[in-house]
Order: sequence, then C-alpha cells, then structure tokens
Amino acid sequence: MLVMYWLTASIGICFGFHRYLTHRSMSMQKWLDYTIVFLGALACQNGPIKWVGHHRQHHQYSDTPHDPHNANRGFWWSHIGWMCYYQDKCDNLKTIEQYSRDINGDKFYQFLDKYFIHIQIALGILFYLIGGLPWVVWGIFVRLVLVYHVTWLVNSACHMWGYKNYEMDGDLSTNNWWTAILSFGEGWHNNHHKYPKRAKHGLKIFEVDLTWVSIWIL
Repeated sequence: MLVMYWLTASIGICFGFHRYLTHRSMSMQKWLDYTIVFLGALACQNGPIKWVGHHRQHHQYSDTPHDPHNANRGFWWSHIGWMCYYQDKCDNLKTIEQYSRDINGDKFYQFLDKYFIHIQIALGILFYLIGGLPWVVWGIFVRLVLVYHVTWLVNSACHMWGYKNYEMDGDLSTNNWWTAILSFGEGWHNNHHKYPKRAKHGLKIFEVDLTWVSIWIL
C-alpha cells in the first residue's frame, strides 16, 4: 500500500499531474510522460485534463469566487465541499477545455479522463487475484482515502495554517510543514504560488521536497 501511495500520490499527482502537466516545470520523453500520467490517473482524482483545468483556475483566481476551492469559504469547502457540488463557472466543459487547451487534444489523456474509474476497478480486480480482499482494502480503499485527503489538505490547510515566505495580494497560501511531509513536498504551497513554474517547491534548506528528489533523479 505504501508503494502504491508513493507511486500514485508523489509520482502520479505531485510530479505528473501537477508539476509536469499543469505547470510545465520540466520536459520528458513521451513514454515517461504517459507512464507518470497513468500513475496519476490511478489516484482516481479525475483524469489529467479535468485535473489540470481545475488547478490552473485555482492559480489564476486563488482565493476568489472563481477559485474552484476558494479558501475564503472555509476549511471544509476548500478541503472537500468544492468536489460535492457542480460549479458551473469552474466545471463546465468549455471552461475546462479553455484551461487545458495544450493537452486536451491528446488521445491518451482523453482516454484517462473517460475511463479513470474503470482503470481503478481493473486494478482492484488485479489486486484481488494477487492477494485477495486485504490487497483490495489496503491497495485501493485505504490508499485512495489517504491520497484524497493529503491532496485536499494542500487546498485547505495550506491556505489557512503555516508561515509565508512571500506575501501576495489576496492569496492565502501558506507553507505547512506537516502537510509537506504527508504530500511529498506539496505543502510548501506559498513558495509554489510565488513561483508556480519551479519544479522544486522547497526553497529553504529545511523545506524538504521529496517529489523534487524524484524529479532530480529522473
């Protein structure tokens, strides 16, 4: 379960969906691109196109009414509430296409957007065949709950608690050390909002960024 947590959360979401696809912080060969983005789809947080579309809106309109998970609406809204309601200004297909125009023509990404739940079911069947129900419980359900909440903490906790290296008008983003540990470096969120295209989020010597270590190795 811990290996799958690292592969899907750090490599798939933090590295693939976030720093690579959303912010274009690095380039890579297509086979590696597809491998890492596929791992992101295994986190079951939508496919890459919709994920990127939402996150780019967050950066453009951070903590304003047009931010999909506007922290001014409270912890629970920015943590999970925003996913429970359809927000036309953020979720409509035209808006998602507008914010993902550089990637939404890719057939593989389109496939992942359409079938990410089916892929998760297939993974669950594979885990069951390998190790029975315990593998399904730990490798699918426990892992997904952990990945979901750690990702959501970046949207909620990292806009409420922590310290700031940079002050930005209207932007509530903070650096939160315990979220950074859980999220492999994504918790250095204030740094990231200041320099969104930087692949490295931990900018001070004590701001450990494990996802950056993976990027550096690759």
